[in-house]
Amino acid sequence: MIGPEPAATGMGWQGQLRLIGQQWRHHPGRLLIAVLAIALGVALALAVQLINRSALAEFGAAVRSVNGQPDAELRPVRGTRLPESLLTTLAARPEVLLASPVIEVDTLMRTATGARTPIKVLGLDALIAPALAPDLFPRPDDDAPRLALLDPDRVFLNPAAQALLAPGRRSVVLQVGSRTVELRVGGSVSAEGPPLAVLDIAGAQEHLDRLGQLSRIDLRLAPGTDRDALQAALNIDSALPLRLAAPEDGAQRLSNLSRAYRVNLTVLALVALFTGAFLVGAVQALAVAKQVPQLALLGVLGLDAATRRRGVLAESALIGLIGAALGTGLGAALAWLALQRLGGDLGSGVFGGGTPPPLQWSTGAALLYAGLGVLAALLGGWQPARQAERIAPALALKGLGGDGQGPQRRWPGPLMLVVALALCAAPPVFGLPLAAYLAVALLLLGGIACVPAGVDAVLARLRPPRQPLALLAVERTRDQRQQATVAVAGVIASLALSVALTVMVASFRDSVSDWLTQVLPADLYARTATSSSQAESVYLEPPLVDAIGALPGVRLLQALRVVPLQLDADGPAVPLIAREIGDPAQALPLVGSLLDPSRHPGLPAVYASEGLLARQLARPGDTLSLPLPDGRSATVWVRGVWRDYARQHGSLAIDRADWIALSGDRRVNDLALWLQPDADPSDVQAGIRRVAGDTAGLLEFATPAAIRATSLAIFDRSFAVTTWLQAVAIAIGLAGIAASFSAQVLARRKEFGTLLHLGLSRREVMTLVTAEGALWSGVGALLGLLLGLAVSGVLVWLVNPQSFHWTMDLSLPAGRLAALSGAVVLAGSVTAWLSARMAAGRDLGDMVRAVKEDW
Repeated sequence: MIGPEPAATGMGWQGQLRLIGQQWRHHPGRLLIAVLAIALGVALALAVQLINRSALAEFGAAVRSVNGQPDAELRPVRGTRLPESLLTTLAARPEVLLASPVIEVDTLMRTATGARTPIKVLGLDALIAPALAPDLFPRPDDDAPRLALLDPDRVFLNPAAQALLAPGRRSVVLQVGSRTVELRVGGSVSAEGPPLAVLDIAGAQEHLDRLGQLSRIDLRLAPGTDRDALQAALNIDSALPLRLAAPEDGAQRLSNLSRAYRVNLTVLALVALFTGAFLVGAVQALAVAKQVPQLALLGVLGLDAATRRRGVLAESALIGLIGAALGTGLGAALAWLALQRLGGDLGSGVFGGGTPPPLQWSTGAALLYAGLGVLAALLGGWQPARQAERIAPALALKGLGGDGQGPQRRWPGPLMLVVALALCAAPPVFGLPLAAYLAVALLLLGGIACVPAGVDAVLARLRPPRQPLALLAVERTRDQRQQATVAVAGVIASLALSVALTVMVASFRDSVSDWLTQVLPADLYARTATSSSQAESVYLEPPLVDAIGALPGVRLLQALRVVPLQLDADGPAVPLIAREIGDPAQALPLVGSLLDPSRHPGLPAVYASEGLLARQLARPGDTLSLPLPDGRSATVWVRGVWRDYARQHGSLAIDRADWIALSGDRRVNDLALWLQPDADPSDVQAGIRRVAGDTAGLLEFATPAAIRATSLAIFDRSFAVTTWLQAVAIAIGLAGIAASFSAQVLARRKEFGTLLHLGLSRREVMTLVTAEGALWSGVGALLGLLLGLAVSGVLVWLVNPQSFHWTMDLSLPAGRLAALSGAVVLAGSVTAWLSARMAAGRDLGDMVRAVKEDW
């Protein structure tokens, strides 16, 4: 007869910490696994934040150094050029204290090795600009004339540009159109950032073909000036629409451009932290299973249930704190390493590459992600804490009712899946797929909550095996569905994440590969501008293009012109691609059907990319007003939508003949050449260099295969982080199943003792546990595969279009998915065998004695 239990009492924090310390000393490996799971999630999320913060800080500093700190910048609403006559208008305005004219041109310079590299050239009034941008004040060399800063043939270079010159060289060669201009180096400027050259504005207008034109005008305004009112007044007097932009708009615009990339990487990192919470839960469940006798004894001696719960949660919090501290340091190290190896854009091209920016620390971000790490550990430890709380001490001492399992509700899982499906219909919020992210989280949680029902469904279709051990494994798995949930939850979450990432990356890569095939139909390509920002200053003249088209071996030549258009005053410029289109269905990778030309007879047709639709700047059937290079505008209409993976934020395509008719602009940036069947591409390249003469060095050649290989290599580098995330998630899931099986072995000591009494050998007991592990891993792999496919659908059809403004076709890499699932089943089976062997192999005698205690 069991006497009455003593009054329940609590335990002080010192006593709880002493118990936790004893457990950790005896099982350091278990602690290390849980801490690393939290640390990796915190490190990944913090590293992404620090990398982006560092890149934005470096870019912002460069923008401030180049633009200075004027009160406002006067720019055209559309186009890239202002008439110089605006200076007279501004001089008459009492609100304007100072007006500094600026010419800003992105072009290419020749380096010491003969290669071409991007450089920004600024034309300034050296007597006015330093008041607004002191970093741009020209500092003449000691041997330069006194008025060198006013010499139209001298440039002043910043440190990055000076590093590109050969030692002792005192001139710089710039490309202007299809010619080169050599200017003497007169000194330096202190502005940091990418390569920069400053020269007198009169020289810039002459050498850069900008006579009578400006790029912007920096303004110092009188105190109390209303910028909106001044902008309205200026537009009344000007035929060209004008806008007053804030100096920090450039940095803010780039922050918006990189936001989707940053948020997606952060979400992936937080999913790894979410998976780590399952591992903490599995480790804590193992700890509770090992401590059942001690907890039961303490309960009989008066330790109350709430204190047992708080003890497990305290241990989880300590795991979270240690993991968060370790993850914070690891995140800073990862961020520094990524900045050095991949740059601030992690290979995505958002920030344009260049010199790696210095690491910018953020205490707020570190505290935020450290707090999320502690929260994840607490969430993972909640269910084991509840199990510890439910232990009936007197019964647990006799091995009865000590599992702490409470009643399980079945409705939360299906409800979360239904809510996830409903969220898939929600639009983006602030330009981000927040509802889609929440849908992914609910799919993972709901899928894991449905594991018991999934086990029922799978085992219901499984015929009872004839082999006794296999039958015992199947029936026990059927009976212990809740334990199966604990065991395979981490595997399901990690495999679902891996499957989703595998399908998304494969779909994106296959879609990009197909897109490259359609947009690269020629045999040889030549270009002079390396980016759309240089298209206005780096181009080929029509006579050279005609001469190239007449070369032997060239069967067909198509020219391409890129013109940046400012369709939205607050957004990035939209490249207009003028090329020979002919049949749009053949020339462009269209999305959807084309509208009938009769809808807008007489108007030239343009084709908007998906990014332009996402920015709500154009829709099929709309008419648009295109700004032309001479300041006029032309009306066109949107006939269809095409897929453009090269320009995330939108582009327009127009037939080159229509563009020439509208603008008269016959300049060319790229050439596509179809060769005769017997022509040698190298001979054709030699012929082009020959007719180009002195400007041959301004051309770059590439075959479609080379462009494809380079593009896919950039793609693979951009998504390399997802491969590492997959490996981390799978490792965390397998560690979780090892901890779960170890806990189950400890909880089943009497069951194994009974089997040994019935005549089973040690090997057969291990075989039974391994069979259960294989069965649970198989069910987990199947459910994880199905759940991962569902999550991949959300990523492909919702997250990517809402984040990056392009669609893709779903691709299922069956071989990789089968290999991934098979590897998980195999690893889970081996892990179960090893954990059972380590946990129970040396305690079989204790198992037999545990059964004798009840006789």
